[in-house]
Amino acid sequence: MPSVFSREIDFGAEETGIDGTILDKFTSGRKIPVDTADIDPTIFDEKVIVGSDTVSIVIPQKNYGRYDRGLYNYLIIPKGEWAFGLTASYGEFDTEDVQVLDIINNLDLKIQAYSLKPSITYFFDNNQCIGLNLNYTRTVTDLSNLAVDFDDDINFTLHDVSYYSENYSTSVFYRYYVGLGRQKRFAVYNEVALGFGSGTSRFKRVYNDVPKDTKTTSTTASLNFSPGICVFMMDNASFNVSFGVFGVKMSKSKQVTDGQYEGSSFTSGANFKFNIFNINFGLAVYI
Repeated sequence: MPSVFSREIDFGAEETGIDGTILDKFTSGRKIPVDTADIDPTIFDEKVIVGSDTVSIVIPQKNYGRYDRGLYNYLIIPKGEWAFGLTASYGEFDTEDVQVLDIINNLDLKIQAYSLKPSITYFFDNNQCIGLNLNYTRTVTDLSNLAVDFDDDINFTLHDVSYYSENYSTSVFYRYYVGLGRQKRFAVYNEVALGFGSGTSRFKRVYNDVPKDTKTTSTTASLNFSPGICVFMMDNASFNVSFGVFGVKMSKSKQVTDGQYEGSSFTSGANFKFNIFNINFGLAVYI
């Protein structure tokens, strides 16, 4: 029966002060189990068959601390696997002759947006991979009519307004998985992605009864860190959810109206917080 609250301590030779000897013992001495039961050493003897090889179910990792909490990185995706993924989304909003509280009248608005994100991944080591993402997004917005009437002094109408955008981007990423059990069902991962993209947009409207057409071209570069969760529904198929928590982005754009150059801009910024609008869902197939 395993002992409870094991606190075995072995510092080795006699302590000689804080001149670095103690620090050496912390990294090279015997580890201290701090969980509620002793670690079962036979876990390192468990093997699984991958192709024609037999490998350990636990991926060896160096413990730099003094304590051993019994947390292991279980093998979930072996070296040499290929993975192909696809994320797709589509949304549509359509309203005509809508009236809101007698303020907004005759609203005729149509919005269509969709994206397609294929990916390919190669596992160069157990639970570690590099990959390539491709991304295409398109958005079309048409505002045929809008009337706003607050009072006699504040009222206006809009008509024949449209906005169109199309963007292409690609990114190279590195992903590290941590398997959460022997059953190869659940894992968490962290992803670092370096991406580049370009896009165009057109904004058409009527100003003083004169139609205006503004075209904007842009190029972007970004570095993003995204943790995620991986759930294997079958042995060769998984469902993934990732969350954008940190990123650095740079963008340069140029604007032209009715064929006349209007100006350009350069922006950069960093995001250090969880972004609820940057949640990605996807499926992956492993071969």
